[in-house]
Order: sequence, then structure tokens, then C-alpha cells
Amino acid sequence: MSRIGRAPIELPKGVELKISQPGRASVKGPKGSLEVEYSPRMEVEVEDGTVTVVRPSDHRLDRAQHGLARTLLSNAITGVTQGYEKKLEIHGVGFRAQNKGSNLELNLGFSHLVTIEAPEGITIQVTDPTHITVSGIDKQLVGQVAADIRAVRPPDSYHGKGVRYEGEFVRLKAGKTAAR
Repeated sequence: MSRIGRAPIELPKGVELKISQPGRASVKGPKGSLEVEYSPRMEVEVEDGTVTVVRPSDHRLDRAQHGLARTLLSNAITGVTQGYEKKLEIHGVGFRAQNKGSNLELNLGFSHLVTIEAPEGITIQVTDPTHITVSGIDKQLVGQVAADIRAVRPPDSYHGKGVRYEGEFVRLKAGKTAAR
């Protein structure tokens, strides 16, 4: 049996989990509410402040969906109580970021400024011109927005310039002079 799938999820105070139909749950908490979709074959049981996910059989497809359903519910519960955030760093001479309302404006060495619009439920903050924080309650959406920002100018493998996650190590390649 899946170790992840059979682990119970503790419901913190102030969090409500409602199963509206098989395969669909709504989670409400202090930071907002989320809709979670998972395999309709999985059964979600809420008892005494704990949530457990039960699979109907040991079939290969059910085993594959068991841990996923539990993790999706756990991420939603964590999101509405604590939230998620990703931090990005900008490396490069003259590269910088700034907020324009709820949007992010990047100057990354192109002939134009790149503007990224924040989707609903996501907050993009520029703490200083080279550090960006993406935060929200939906783990998948926070990660996707951070990946989209990084994709504008990924780190260069020769100079290290570009946008990278905080703490990401970029291994630099040797230039042409190293071959001699």
C-alpha cells in the first residue's frame, strides 16, 4: 500500500473540507478557498479532524492515483492555512525588476521591457531590484508563475546571467580559451 496515500491529513482549526461530488473537493480556510480535482474512484473520508483517502482496489491505476489524491488535498489544506511562495533572483549587469501595479516589469537586456501579468490569486512582489517573490494559496499556480518568470531569461551557462530560483546553483562552462 502507498505510504503517502495511507497517511492521514490533519485538518487545522478553521479549515473546512467538503466533498461536493466524487472526485471534487472544496477547501476553505483563513487565506481563501480552493477547488481540488482528483480521481473520482478514490474515497475521501473526513472523521474527527482527520482526512483519509481510501482506494477501491489494488489495481495498478488505482495505486497510481492514491498518493496523488492525498497529496493534492494536503497541498490545498496547507495553501489555505499557510500559503506558498517561491523566490527568484536576477543576476546580470543592468538586469532589474519592478512592480507596475499588480504586474511585474522586467528589464533583462532585451530591446524592450517584458511585462508579466499576475493571475488572480497570485501576488508578485519585488523586494529589491534583483529579488522577486511569488506567493499565493495554490501551489501549482505559484510554481507555474515562477517558472514563467524564469523562462523569460533562464540562467546562461557561460556567464550565469539571467533569472534563477533562490539558492539555485548554475554550473558555468569554460569558454573557448579553455580548449587551448
